Amino acid sequence: MDMLNSHCGVDRDLSGVVRLTICNAGSLNILGSAVIDAVREGLQQLATDGTIRVLVLAGQSEKSLIGGADIKEMARLDQASAEAFITRLRDLCEAVRAFPAPVIARMPGWCLGGGLEVAASCDFRIAAHDARFGMPEVRVGIPSVIHAALLPRLIGWGHARWLVMTAENIDAATALAWGLVDVVAPEGGLDAAVEHTVAALLACGPEALRAQKDLLRQWEELPLKESVDLSIKVFGRSFLTGEPTRLMRSFIERKR
Repeated sequence: MDMLNSHCGVDRDLSGVVRLTICNAGSLNILGSAVIDAVREGLQQLATDGTIRVLVLAGQSEKSLIGGADIKEMARLDQASAEAFITRLRDLCEAVRAFPAPVIARMPGWCLGGGLEVAASCDFRIAAHDARFGMPEVRVGIPSVIHAALLPRLIGWGHARWLVMTAENIDAATALAWGLVDVVAPEGGLDAAVEHTVAALLACGPEALRAQKDLLRQWEELPLKESVDLSIKVFGRSFLTGEPTRLMRSFIERKR
């Protein structure tokens, strides 16, 4: 594993898959300011690499993807420093959402609070059979903010309200039923489940996937008619990449 910085390890393979591992953040991969800044910087550096086809976000510890934000640091905050801290975390989540290639969250063990906000910013969430999820902020006197705003879109207002207002944790089966995660792997099968999704993404046109991700991000915010009309130009530009000609011809030849 190569280190982009003290908290960002990177593994690459020849197919264009990159695994970014959050490192040196304790046994639960906790997000203090230094870790937040380092991971954001690593993501922004990788985002300039057009050869990346899939990014897998993982934690160094098998106890969690991200166990949450650093409570010890937050306990020392005042209003101004609290706003600075949460702005850093917002910028990390935005770096995940804005990453041009598909991002998969690999989710063993715990994923709590700010960690669940980072995971919600990923395109796909793949959980271990015994993973646990929660938004415990209100129990320590703060509201869930920033990319917790993605949760109603993912799981509906009722389930989002339950998570952020009761602060109770849910198990992997519940998270799957609610739509919080996309796949729950069988015991011992987390990496195989991640690789299955990676393989599905690698079978697609890389430029088409990047265009699709960008469209989805805009669809989240635009009215329906604008979303529909915006798509026309994107569809046309896809033919400038050469992918439709190559991949459609291959499809036609396979059917002969």
